[in-house]
Formats: sequence, C-alpha cells, structure tokens
Amino acid sequence: MPTSESAPEDEAVVQTAADAAEDVIFSAYKQSAVRDYDVTVVFEESVLEVDVYLNVPDDAGERNPDAVADEAALAARSAVDDLFGE
Repeated sequence: MPTSESAPEDEAVVQTAADAAEDVIFSAYKQSAVRDYDVTVVFEESVLEVDVYLNVPDDAGERNPDAVADEAALAARSAVDDLFGE
C-alpha cells in the first residue's frame, strides 16, 4: 500500500468510487428510467465500504437491477484500486 505521503486524499477516494458506480448504473439504464439510487461510500482507516441501492421499474431494461448494483459496487472498488495503483 502507498505511504501516507503518496496516498490519495479520502475525498478523492470516495469521489472516485462514487463516480465509477454511477457510470455503471447509467450505462445500464437511461437516467430517466432510474427511479432512485444511492451510492454510499465510506473510506476510513484504509478500509473501503461501498453500498449501492438501485430502484428501477421492471420494464426499464433487460438487466437485473441487483446485478447492476453489484457490478457498480465492484466497479467502485476497482476504480479505487486503480487510484492507489497510480
């Protein structure tokens, strides 16, 4: 893991994760089709927690909303891994 001098700021970690999760959500569904969503990202003491809630109508698309939410959370974690890899 990078030293504290080279590690990204906590705010950058949270924003990176949230952006990546939103990218997955809105690549799977039109923004107008998403009734509600919430991406909760907590980064404390070098521990990342990501929770994605997604509410879309049954006829919003072919993708399962739970699977998209899981994919969004994984993308968020991956984006943060990439951020620390830089």
